[in-house]
Amino acid sequence: MSTEPVSQHDPLALAGLMQLVSPALPIGAFAWSQGLESALELGWVDDEASLGEWLAGVLDDGLTRCELPVLARVHRAWAEGDADALAHWNDWLQANRETRELLEEEQRLGGTLVRLLRSLDQVPVTPAMPETPGYVVVFALAARVRGVSREDAMLGFAWAWLENQLTVACKALPLGQTSAQRLVERLRPALVAAVSEALALEDDDLGPALPGLALASALHETQYSRLFRS
Repeated sequence: MSTEPVSQHDPLALAGLMQLVSPALPIGAFAWSQGLESALELGWVDDEASLGEWLAGVLDDGLTRCELPVLARVHRAWAEGDADALAHWNDWLQANRETRELLEEEQRLGGTLVRLLRSLDQVPVTPAMPETPGYVVVFALAARVRGVSREDAMLGFAWAWLENQLTVACKALPLGQTSAQRLVERLRPALVAAVSEALALEDDDLGPALPGLALASALHETQYSRLFRS
């Protein structure tokens, strides 16, 4: 008799999560750098080591205290049909986007993902979609309709963020794919830890603390030469 552990994951849900976090998902996430391009231009990030420090900082003080705990809350709100909670956290998250570009990214990715889900007939009538839904709220819906658990959705969101940031760095820095994979290996455990920490936060504990990223994003709005929209 086999002693291999039996997976508790639904294979169909796992495949749905892989679809949702794939770079091939046609929502245009590849066009946004979330301020990283400006940090590269300013010389704040210029090699593998400094990129790793930047990413670890954004994960600890940003995603762990902002996107991931909000994702957990809106995933539950979709499950419970709580339109008020969806609207509240959608507004809260967008109010915490500190620059025009960061807010535009949240809204544009959210709007594009909504259109994609509607074309797949995967947007429920109730609860009502928030006005100007952001990416995190719509990502949670896409995960929910695919049967993806809250924790797996959070980890998938964090993974997609990391993969996007490394893609940006590989395009804008002399950073090879081997260096990018070393950073993946370094940060994979941190992604898992971030999900656990985010789940333990109370509402009053939420809020990003990323002044450097906010400044980089603001400066990017007037950066002369750029590859990305943020």
